[in-house]
Amino acid sequence: MSLHAWSSARYVIPLPDGHRFPIAKYAILRERALADGLISPESMHEPARAGLEDLLLVHTPRYVGSIIEGTVSDEEQRRIGFPWSPQLVERSLRAVGGTCEAAEAALRDGIAINLAGGTHHAFPDHGEGFCVFNDVAVAIRRLQQRGAIARAAVVDLDVHQGNGTHAVFAGDASVYTFSMHGGRNYPFRIADDVSPRRTEPHAYGMRVPGTLDIDLPDATGDAAYLAILADALPTVLAAAAPDLVIYLAGADPHEGDRLGRMRLTFDGLQRRDAMVLEACRDVGMPVAITIAGGYGRELDDTLRVHLHDSRRQRFHVAGR
Repeated sequence: MSLHAWSSARYVIPLPDGHRFPIAKYAILRERALADGLISPESMHEPARAGLEDLLLVHTPRYVGSIIEGTVSDEEQRRIGFPWSPQLVERSLRAVGGTCEAAEAALRDGIAINLAGGTHHAFPDHGEGFCVFNDVAVAIRRLQQRGAIARAAVVDLDVHQGNGTHAVFAGDASVYTFSMHGGRNYPFRIADDVSPRRTEPHAYGMRVPGTLDIDLPDATGDAAYLAILADALPTVLAAAAPDLVIYLAGADPHEGDRLGRMRLTFDGLQRRDAMVLEACRDVGMPVAITIAGGYGRELDDTLRVHLHDSRRQRFHVAGR
């Protein structure tokens, strides 16, 4: 069985010189995954656009309309971290579509990957932290609406807390949200109201409690990180009892990341991914993976972590 992957790499957004978002990594990642034989050409797919009806399962009509129509304010653009452009709209829709399609494929094949996505800072009513729409939340809600799944678990191992995803699923027992992240990293403030029935807009940059949050100290290394994760995963999977796991395999806990403040090595991150995928395989849970964040001082470091993700997933497919 082949590992199926979705790539929106050809949808590039124009960014100012010196912008810290590594948009170039997506095209290189696609090329290397193909060149190294990690993904076969026939198993590398271009995602369809996410439909407006899918976005509205998670996001407010006002926010969706402002992005699609280009009326998003300068302040909102600053919070998102990207200037608005037609290319931003196209890429955002394709990235969400990739996670939706990977999630559907995971239910069929046991595992699939979107070589983008993991935009976990997007709230129902706004985006922030380089996240426009919340692809993980949209994929879960779409599958639930179609009756393909009843329950889901989000295993978020990006170095930043998945505040937007937590806000989407606040009060919803059908989705278990687990985030293990830097305790002193973004987002820095604690939300005062996470009620699912709130009518006021969510504030920017707020940390929202998930089902299980684990805050890690700066400079956490391989041994401590992996021990904590090994202890948490069985609890998460047993309590969640999901029909699908979506795994955010962020590269930013790497010791060479500009924003991560962690000390995980390449080997530690490879062992992290193996631990998550094998824990899911052992209990027969399908997994859809998104690559989430990565801001290495050297772009090759981030790519190396993401490519390790793909190698581990290929092994996981072969072992099913």
